[in-house]
Amino acid sequence: MRALVCGAYGPIDNLEIRDWTMPSLKPDEVQLEVHAGGVNFPDGLMVQGKYQVKPDLPFVAGGECAGIIRKVGDAVKGFQVGDRVIAIPGIAAFAESVNVDHKLLMPMPAELDFPQAAGFCITYATSYYAFKQRAQLKEGETLVVLGAAGGVGVTAIQLGKLMGARVIACASTDEKLAFCRDLGADETINYTTENLKDRLRELTDGKGADVIYDPVGGDFTEQAYRSIAWGGRYLVIGFAAGAIPKLPLNLPLLKAGDILGIYWGGWAARDPKGNMQNFSELLGFVQEGRLQPLTTEVYGLEDFRKAFTAIDERRARGKVVLTMR
Repeated sequence: MRALVCGAYGPIDNLEIRDWTMPSLKPDEVQLEVHAGGVNFPDGLMVQGKYQVKPDLPFVAGGECAGIIRKVGDAVKGFQVGDRVIAIPGIAAFAESVNVDHKLLMPMPAELDFPQAAGFCITYATSYYAFKQRAQLKEGETLVVLGAAGGVGVTAIQLGKLMGARVIACASTDEKLAFCRDLGADETINYTTENLKDRLRELTDGKGADVIYDPVGGDFTEQAYRSIAWGGRYLVIGFAAGAIPKLPLNLPLLKAGDILGIYWGGWAARDPKGNMQNFSELLGFVQEGRLQPLTTEVYGLEDFRKAFTAIDERRARGKVVLTMR
């Protein structure tokens, strides 16, 4: 079968599409015919050896996918050949087939197509965990989303609105901000032409933001934190800007503010029941029509470089997906 293989840690250009031998199916696994895989910022870090998880080389890239079950292990319950499912294998998703532990599968709602389903897991799960378990976001609170037009930023806008927050979306261009308003953002800030701290104070009448969602890092972290409300919660999602910021600790002291790390994968491994409950709720939102997963950038497997570049250069608006078929 064809697969996107990382033979050595390094630039994305080192990845190659080549034949890959499927491992033997274990009793608790299913073999999935992959139709699409979601591309995430950590995928690029992982193939460069810069992520907290370093798979043994060589490995097939890709953490999430959607497809159709073609084989079922003897110990698998609840799934059968022909089922359309969403899977979170962690690696090996960017291939024509993948073996996945049945505990890492979810039924694919009829309301979703394969690209939507493939990009559903990691970004929505991250944002929902951030808001529900960590920040305990409440109806009527003000939520600020940095990098709001990107893959996780889009989910933060959608879920923030669904949970009743007032959402202020921050991005680097007016075009991205128009996209955010179309998604439901109440207010927008262009942080390349406006002072982030001052505008956030203006838009909150001096109170500050109750929750700040930051997948960007870099120079904007301190500006944003200086505009946080008393008792506010700052969610550290990632560092798309590249630089890991340093924050003066007198700021959380003076603001009585929290700084909360969001490592969804680590939490999911420690609390699989809680994670599956979150997924059940998210899929329920989809089936009720309250949440529409957004896939805006779809590439064939051969165009994987374009897909990774769209994320790396922060040009993507919404989710980036690779199709295998």
